[in-house]
Amino acid sequence: MADVAARFDRQATRAPEPAAASVSHPSESEVSLVASSAAKRLVDIAGAALALLLFLPLLLCIALVVRLESGGPVIFRQRRTGHQGRVFTIYKFRTMSVAEDCGQVRQATRDDVRVTAFGGLLRRLSLDELPQILNVLKGDMSLVGPRPHALAHDDHYSELIPRYPARFRAKPGLTGLAQVNGLRGEIQELRCMDDRVAADNLYIDSWSLGLDVAILAKTVMIIFRDPQAY
Repeated sequence: MADVAARFDRQATRAPEPAAASVSHPSESEVSLVASSAAKRLVDIAGAALALLLFLPLLLCIALVVRLESGGPVIFRQRRTGHQGRVFTIYKFRTMSVAEDCGQVRQATRDDVRVTAFGGLLRRLSLDELPQILNVLKGDMSLVGPRPHALAHDDHYSELIPRYPARFRAKPGLTGLAQVNGLRGEIQELRCMDDRVAADNLYIDSWSLGLDVAILAKTVMIIFRDPQAY
């Protein structure tokens, strides 16, 4: 983890690359070690199953409060891009008064008026992400990997950042190298996303089970006090 962190720091100081003329998702032949590891998938299944068992009472309580607070659906579903560019449906607890999944998706901002009172608490503690345990069990996601973005955001940033599609060489994750290094939250300038993509690709190129364990451990340490969670 220390070696990866040092490489990440060096990459973070570089200037953003010029935009590519054309962008495509990685081909099926571009199989990364992180995507093909049976050991990683076994850890995902075991970890997600254990998490579902441990958090089931909390999941039920959250679902009840979401329903009582604002009515409507408890689970927010949105299409995201997964491994090799395949689209899947991600699950979250609904934290907003709207459920956008169209050509234009406005990212969440600090003090966003669309966020409900209880939704704001869930987002600050990252508890709205817990239903993605089901995505891990289904095989759409991994415990650790690049965080998935809305399809509209993928289309937008793929045109601006040449290495953006390379992050699809791995399954998206509940947490990732970018997130534990503070690269999450609102994208206020292109450099923010460029650094996030650099961290995602560094994770894929440097992957090991030990790196996953280190990222999960750091996630546990910062999850309830992350200033970028809102």
